[in-house]
Amino acid sequence: MSATIMNFWNDRLCRFLLVGGTATLLQMLLLVFLVEMELMNPVMASATSYVISAFYNYIANFYFTFSARENKRHTETAPKFVVVSVIGVATNTLAFATANHFLNFYAASQVVAVFVTLLVNYLLHKFWIYRS
Repeated sequence: MSATIMNFWNDRLCRFLLVGGTATLLQMLLLVFLVEMELMNPVMASATSYVISAFYNYIANFYFTFSARENKRHTETAPKFVVVSVIGVATNTLAFATANHFLNFYAASQVVAVFVTLLVNYLLHKFWIYRS
């Protein structure tokens, strides 16, 4: 592989964004499924899809983004991640509900919530869960 591609994969922020992007895709697909199948209202579907994608996000960030297997254990990182996930689902749900009140379109509201939650989650991951 070229040095540019290797540098991309070695950059923690790029790996975090890749994991976050795939987790967001999972969250959006679950949201659409839950709403369109009329299994939940949009706010509950957003919160539920966030929680499910958070499990994927934890595993992918643990092994791929922050390479925690080399210097951290699940017993050390998992409790912190649970706290961050609770903060994340609260942030996501509040941002989603607020945006949905004004936009009245759940998919667009979720996009707004994703950007708000992304910033909060990255800072908590970087400076608390996986700090060296």
